[in-house]
Amino acid sequence: MLESYLTGLLVCGGIIVAIGAQNAYVLGVAVRREHHWWSAGLCMSTDALLLLAGMFGVSAVLLSMPSALEALRWLGVAFLAWLAAQAFLRAASGRQGLSVGGAGERSPRRVMLATLAVTLLNPQVYLDTLLLIPSIGAQQQSTVTFAAGTITASILWFSLLAWGGAALSPWLSRPLAWRAIDGTIGVMMAAIAVHLSLGAPLAA
Repeated sequence: MLESYLTGLLVCGGIIVAIGAQNAYVLGVAVRREHHWWSAGLCMSTDALLLLAGMFGVSAVLLSMPSALEALRWLGVAFLAWLAAQAFLRAASGRQGLSVGGAGERSPRRVMLATLAVTLLNPQVYLDTLLLIPSIGAQQQSTVTFAAGTITASILWFSLLAWGGAALSPWLSRPLAWRAIDGTIGVMMAAIAVHLSLGAPLAA
């Protein structure tokens, strides 16, 4: 059972660590301290639900509806392009540096909705959580402990993103630093949108 747990931990950890749209967004709100623990918690919960659903057979249903994945792909491209445009606009116009003790400008509802969108509009999330990871889990001695390992990996990773991003924020008090951050996030989101439009595999 321990081997199944560690396998789930390592497999899921290896997949979600790659910087994709979801990770980049969570890291961005963490650096800005915009309700980042809510965002990270939503990512953890979504991962857990999708992984458990995949282990219980939703993968077979998903494979029978390729048109749904195709629609999600183009919705994801549009949403990521919008996020990239917003980041580039902030980088071009500039903004004030971070106030260490201040809260984010956006409401928790807006942050949560954006987190949900950047998670659910990426088809790779479904391929990973409903197909790839469950197919490996089905070969394990204990699928339950394997699933527990995958969920643990998600919790550890998004906790690290939320904590690490917030920990860096006191050093980002200059507007020039924000231009660099927003520009980097814009490039990442745009690159992910391009790859997604071409049908290339993406990190969740």
